[in-house]
Amino acid sequence: MNRLHIPDGFLDIKTSIGTYALSTCFIAYSIRKIKEEMDERQIPKMGVLAAFIFAAQMINFPIAGGASGHLLGAALATILLGPWCSGLILMTVLIIQCLFFQDGGLTALGGNILNMAVIGTITAFVVYRLASRLAAGRKGKAAAIFIASWTSVVTASIAAAAELALSGTVPFKIALAAMAGWHALIGIGEGLITAVAVTFALSIGFSSVQDKPEENEVSI
Repeated sequence: MNRLHIPDGFLDIKTSIGTYALSTCFIAYSIRKIKEEMDERQIPKMGVLAAFIFAAQMINFPIAGGASGHLLGAALATILLGPWCSGLILMTVLIIQCLFFQDGGLTALGGNILNMAVIGTITAFVVYRLASRLAAGRKGKAAAIFIASWTSVVTASIAAAAELALSGTVPFKIALAAMAGWHALIGIGEGLITAVAVTFALSIGFSSVQDKPEENEVSI
């Protein structure tokens, strides 16, 4: 089990219900924040990013020993559009993948959303904001993007390992080694792709809300 899309039968009832509840709370809050803060010009950008992340997640590349990985996209969406839009984009992508492409189980959908759309997004947001404040110049910005992307992938994989362990599917040590170990490598590709994608997006006028902290403070 090396992919972030957890299939049916891997999470028990309590874990499934718990992850659905946590994911629903975050998405509901994200929708509220988007209604309050979002500029109408961001709507087409959300559509473009959703389409790109959907296509990227559908392409799996082999790592070794039968393991495979794909672009997560949480850092990409978070850096360009902020955490609230990112959570909604990732949730939409995951629901479509689950219902129409059987990529991830319906009973595990709450867990998949929690890991990738919620934890991946929050991690990318926090790490990028901290790293970008410490970094300077174009190289520093690229490094911040890379670190945020890598960390979001690894953190999401650790969360998935914890859910599998809580469900009694596999001991935590084994799940952690399988998930976090491979995704530490996958995160390198994620970081490089995200750095290139963000740089290109900014070069064509796709402004990043993350670089406008006065407009994107996370308030609760």
